[in-house]
This record gives sequence, C-alpha cells and structure tokens, in this order.
Amino acid sequence: MTTTLPSPDETAPENTSRKKPVPDRFSDRAAAAGAESAPATGPAPATGPAPTAVVGAPARSGISGPGTAVPDAPPPDPGTPPPGAPDPGTPAPAAARTALARAAAKSVAARRRTEPRPVVRFRSSRPDLLLCFGLLAVIVLVQGWNITGFPALSDDEGTYLSQAWAVQQGEGLAHYTYWYDHPPLGWMQIAALTYLPAQIWPESMNVASMRPAMLLISAVSSVLVYVLARRLFLPRWAAALAMAAFGLSPLSVYFQRELFLDNIAVMWMLLAFCLAASPSRHLWHQFAAGLAGAVSVLSKETMLLVLPALLVTLWTHSHRETRKFVVTGAITSCALVGFSYPLYALLNNELFASPDHVSLFAGIEYQLSRPGSGFILDAGSGSHKTFQAWLYYDPILPLAGVAAAVLLLLVFRWSVTARAIGGPALAVAILTLLAFRPDGYLPAMYVIQALPFLALVLAGAAASIVHMVLHRRGTDETDSAAPAAPPAGGFRKRWGPRRLVVAVLAVLASVAVLPAWAEGNRDALTEDANRHYRAAADWFETEIDDPANTRVLVDDALWLDLVHDGYTPGTGVFWFYKADLDPAVMKTIPRGWKDIDYIVSSQTVRRDAPTLPTTAAALANSTVVEVFGTGDDRIEIRRVNGGTAAAGAGAPTAGGGR
Repeated sequence: MTTTLPSPDETAPENTSRKKPVPDRFSDRAAAAGAESAPATGPAPATGPAPTAVVGAPARSGISGPGTAVPDAPPPDPGTPPPGAPDPGTPAPAAARTALARAAAKSVAARRRTEPRPVVRFRSSRPDLLLCFGLLAVIVLVQGWNITGFPALSDDEGTYLSQAWAVQQGEGLAHYTYWYDHPPLGWMQIAALTYLPAQIWPESMNVASMRPAMLLISAVSSVLVYVLARRLFLPRWAAALAMAAFGLSPLSVYFQRELFLDNIAVMWMLLAFCLAASPSRHLWHQFAAGLAGAVSVLSKETMLLVLPALLVTLWTHSHRETRKFVVTGAITSCALVGFSYPLYALLNNELFASPDHVSLFAGIEYQLSRPGSGFILDAGSGSHKTFQAWLYYDPILPLAGVAAAVLLLLVFRWSVTARAIGGPALAVAILTLLAFRPDGYLPAMYVIQALPFLALVLAGAAASIVHMVLHRRGTDETDSAAPAAPPAGGFRKRWGPRRLVVAVLAVLASVAVLPAWAEGNRDALTEDANRHYRAAADWFETEIDDPANTRVLVDDALWLDLVHDGYTPGTGVFWFYKADLDPAVMKTIPRGWKDIDYIVSSQTVRRDAPTLPTTAAALANSTVVEVFGTGDDRIEIRRVNGGTAAAGAGAPTAGGGR
C-alpha cells in the first residue's frame, strides 16, 4: 500500500519482495496530487471511452479508489510539452525553450514529491529477514553473556520480581501492601515470563536467575526497532544501524539485562509505533496502536511522555481524508484501556486518599512530590552524577542521538526523512527537555525509554547525510530541459568521489564507535559484580539454625533468596523500607529495631537509612558478623544488639568473603 508521506528519491528502500506493484485501494494521495499538478488537457477524443486516469498521477494498474478503474499506462514523458505548446519541430525563441524546460522540470519534481515510496513487507523480504535476524543473534549473544554476573543486583529489580512472585503465589499484587506506586501490569508480565522456570525450579526465583527472561523482551524490542525503521522509509543499512545501536550500545547492554518495568514498557511502545506506521494503514492497526500505547503506559507510567510522539506518527502515516478519525479512535482506545487502572482503584474504594487505607491519589502525590535530584548540568547534583554515569558507559548514543534529533527537527519542512521520522525525533526532544528540568527527579533507568528513539534518529540523520552526499543535484542539472550527458569516464567516474566520501565517513564513524563500545561492554562480558550477594545468601542459608524464627532486614535484591531458605516472608524477612513505611509490618515489630535480629547492610540500605528511623537505629545498634567485599559495594551482615539472636552469640568476626 501507499503512504501519505511525499516522496522525492531520498532514502527510498528497495522493494525486493515482489515483481509487480500491488494495487492500492486507498490512493487518495496519488489522486489528489495528480489533480493538483496536472496540466490543462485538450478536448476529449470524439470516439472511444473517456480516460479514467488522472493526468499527472502516478500510473498503476488496479484500483485507485473504491470502484474506480485505472488502466495500465506509462508515466508521461518528462520532456513532453503540455498540450497547447508549440510543436517541438517548430523553432522557438531561446527564452521560450528555457521556460518550457523549467516548467517540465518543475512538473517532474512535483510528481516525484507526490508519488508514494516503495513499501517493504518485512516478512516477505529475504534480505531484511537475513540481516535482521543475523543482527539479533549477535545482540542476544552479547546481552546474554554473563547476564547473571553484571550489572550488580539492584533493589528495584528485587522489588519487581518479589511482586511478580506474589502474583504467582496468589498473595496479591505485591509481597507487601500494594500502595499504587506503579501500575501492576508491568510485574504481572514479569510473573508470566518467569512462571514456567519458577514451577520447574522454585529456588531459581531470584533476581540473578530470572534475568535471562529479559532476553526475550530485548530480542522483541530489537526486531521492532528494525521493522519501525523500515516502515519509516529508512534504507536497509540504516535500519540495521538503528537496531545495532539499540541492542549493542553499552547503555543498552547494562540496562536491558535488568528486570526493569521500563524495558517492558519500551517494547509495547515500539509495537505501538510499528502499528501507527503500518504500510497497510488498516483502521484496526491504528486503533491497536492506541491499545499498545496504553499497555505501555500501564507497564510504566512514565511512558506517558512519549504518547504525543506516537500521535504525530499516527497523523503523518494515515490517510489524509481519515486521519482525524484515526487519531480520535486511537486516543479513545488508549484512554479506555488506561482508565481501567483508576477504575480498579475506585472499585476497591482506594481512589481517594484516606488515613485508613492506601489510595491511587496518594501514590500519584508521592511520585509528584519526590525530592528533585538537581539540575543535570550542576556538577554537585544527583542528576549530574546520573548523567555522567550514562556517559561513562556510552557517550556516543546519547549525545549524537540528541544532536541528530535537533537536526531532523530543524529540517522537518524540507527533508522527507525528517518528516517520516518526526515521531521518534519528537520523543527524543520531549525526554531531553524533561531531563533538563531545573530541579526534577532523574532516575538512572530514565534513559531506557529514550534508547530506541535515540537509535532511530541517529540512523535517520545518517541516512539523510549519505543521501545528500550521493544524490544532490546541481542547479544546472535541475533547470536543463534534458538530462545532462554523463562526463567522460561514465557512471563510475561521476559517482566515484561521492561514494569515496561516504566510505571515508563510514570508516571514521566505525573507528570512533566500535572501540568505545568494545571497552564499554568489556565489564559486562567479564566482571562478576554479584559474588558478594551470592556469598551473603549462602551465609544465611548455612549459618542460621532457625530461619523460620529469625527476623532479618534486607534490601529486595536478597529478599527472595532468604524466602527460599526458609525465612518467613513478610514477618521474618523484611524489605527494609517497610519497617518504617508499612503500618501492617510495623505492628509485627512493636519494639522497632529491638525486634530485629540481623540487618544486611548493602549500598542501598546505607544510602537510604538516614530517612528511615528503624533502619538507621538497627545499623547504629548492631555489630558486624561478616563482610563480603570492600568499598561501597561491600555487603555487611550485622547482628542487632538487643535482638533475640544476640543472646548467647559468640564474638563477632569480620573478614573477607567466602
């Protein structure tokens, strides 16, 4: 099918999947363009049927509109003068010949702008399939290698997996009181992904062992990036560049391995963009784009920021006559699914805040009132440290991607590629502006939702630059009545220097990117950052005689490990936040820190302890029993002085890991 985007010969992909053009049932763009650009015709022939094709429209066989037949006809000769012009054999003044030549050149240029670009059907294009799945094998290998060892386990990963465990066990939406911090659909999908391994091998339900489940999410997202790039009319090599940048950037290898809701939300948003840019342009595709967008937002609510960019893609890639209906329908379908979340809260009488129960509004208020991490360019702020951590792993994709988005937005009116890829460019612009808020909160995983769009706009900018170098025409060529004869030496001599420039640019880019990415991924492929967590879990499994009656404060990265070792979930092993923030947990420890036997001091616990009185008191009134590792990454097992485990305990020890 066709697309509504205008189409000069800029980055048009080859259509190797078919021999003949497919009849277009909805060629509103072609008919409208032909009506606007057709020259005045002479009187109709006295005999024979009236012509059914619009003069100046792209010629095709089949149906151009419902019930309108179009016969096969070759496109008009660009050099043929319009009807009414002097006979070519009759000598004409030079000025008249020049004017006619310019008019003919402008007519050709106008027709080329309105002709649809070739559409690539991914599933039937063998070169695309081979290239995409070849890259996919490399991405899965790099992201899967040493996935349990790097990066270090995070408390957020443990929280989402523990909530998924609670869903699997039928314990509710969370392993503690669900308080509407995030929509539950994200970890419900994690529960589905990890259900079968957890049933076959229950002890594997911990963060490190369940990370391979994210390879499926990463693989699907990588394929969707390639498909979306092709649907946005990027050439095959540029689509491969976008896929490689998304899947092999050290930032992607670092974050896409982790059990984060953002990775699941990105997958659904990419599906929404692919449906919005569908070449078939069926109404159900465009309505389904709204549904997929809603699922993305319900997986991680911060994807709301990307919805305006999705609407831009819907508008750009829909029929001119139906686009208002399409956008309205997509918004409606998105809203209907999205409102299921507040409806759930309303049916549970938890929509509005109240002192005796949790509520959706209280959760939203908490998220909006979180203390800011400072301005991203302020050297002493938390946002700046987060930004520097991103650049430490990969400075190329974030900086070059933002620069490419700015370039595409600036040339939006003149570049077909910029208009086609306007949605991803707008997504990058929105996410960048939000990151530069003066006193906003910038979490480390914020960059995850920007990664696919950074990769797409970077590939789009590269395609525009290559096209400009290879296909830019001179002024004399455009204004000439007939194509200029190639210079001596033929095609190779004419295009050789330009292809050489492109080759040099490609080599320079490879030299700048590949060594940096290899260095950035070295730790991901070789380092074991989680040996200290494993050693701490082994200590609690072997050194405690009565785990069912022992109370331990831990971060959520270790919570499931101790549950599998026999510690009572909820009342025996505590997520350390809940000891101060969950009234149901606080009732089980009426004496506060004195009812705790052990506390595991990880980097997360030490960082947040100052704002949590029970955790801070347990750390202050405890003695080190065992230490695994050194520096900020060390894991300390501390016995609480005054707890039941302290009675009759031997002298504490400190030392290296097992």
